[in-house]
Amino acid sequence: MNISQLETLITISKTKSFRKAGELLNLTQPAVSAQIKSLEDEFKTVLVDRNQPVTLTDRGQVFLEQAERILDIVEELKQKLSDMEQTPQGHIVLGTTTSIAIQILPRILSYFQDQFPLIKTTIQSMPSSQIYQNVEQGLVDIGIGYLIEHTPQIHASVLYYDTFEVVVSPLHPLAKEENPNLEMLRDLPLILLSPDTVGRRFAEQVFKEHNIEAHVVMELSSSEEVKRMVEINLGAAIISKQSITRELRLGTLQIVPIPELEVTHPVGVIYKSSRYINSAMQQFLGDLKGMPETKFTGTE
Repeated sequence: MNISQLETLITISKTKSFRKAGELLNLTQPAVSAQIKSLEDEFKTVLVDRNQPVTLTDRGQVFLEQAERILDIVEELKQKLSDMEQTPQGHIVLGTTTSIAIQILPRILSYFQDQFPLIKTTIQSMPSSQIYQNVEQGLVDIGIGYLIEHTPQIHASVLYYDTFEVVVSPLHPLAKEENPNLEMLRDLPLILLSPDTVGRRFAEQVFKEHNIEAHVVMELSSSEEVKRMVEINLGAAIISKQSITRELRLGTLQIVPIPELEVTHPVGVIYKSSRYINSAMQQFLGDLKGMPETKFTGTE
C-alpha cells in the first residue's frame, strides 16, 4: 500500500469515475484501475463497485475513513518537517465575518504579507456561529469573530471590543432627536442582519427584555448591504460600530445613542485547542495578539 493508492481511492469516492479520477491525478484510466486492484488484492476485499456511477462498497467506505486519517497524518508530518526551516511558510485559512473581512483584515494582512511573503492566506466570510463550527471541524485554521462560546475544544483571545448601535440616515427623523430612547424604536421600520448573526440576536434580546416587538422591514446577509439601505433612508438599523467608521467619517450615516444597547462585545481570535500549530499559524497568531486595540478600532 502506498500514499498514491490512497489518494486515488479518495478521488474516486469524490468523482465516482475512474476516468475523472485519472484526469485529476494525471494518471491513465488503466493506472487508476491497477492501483485500486492492488489495494483490493492486498486487503483481500472489494473496495469499489465498478457499476456506473462508480461507488465504494461498505468495506470501501470503512477503508476510505482510515485512508483520509492516514493522509491527514502524512500532511501533518510534512508540515512539521517544513517548520524546521527558519522562514515561516505555509497556508492559513481564515474564517471571519463580512464586516471584519472588509474593515479590519486589510490593515492586518497588508502588513503581514509584506513581512512574510511565503505565508499564503485564504479568507472565508461567515457568521460568528459558523466560524466556531468550522474551526472545530478543521475547515478553518483561525477564526476572527465575536467570542460567543466557551468550550474546551476552542482557544480564544480577545483582540478588541465592539458595540452594536442604532444607525440612520441624516435625513431620518431620529437623527434630529436630542434624547433618543429605546421606546422610540417601537413600530419603527428596521433593517436588520439575518437571525444567525450576533448583532441580530443581541438586538432581539434587548427588545424582548423591554417588551418591544421589532418592526423588521428588511433582513440582509451583510453589514455592507444594511448600510446601503440605511443610507438611502429606507429605515433604521442596528449594526456593528466598527463596520460604519467610513460612513460616519463621510457623514452618510449617523449613530442614534440608545443606553440599553451600550454593551461591549468581545471580538477575538479562535483556533482549535488540540490542533498542531504550524509556523505560519504561530507567526500570524503572535502578530495578531501583539497588535494594540487601536490597530483594529482606528478609523481608516
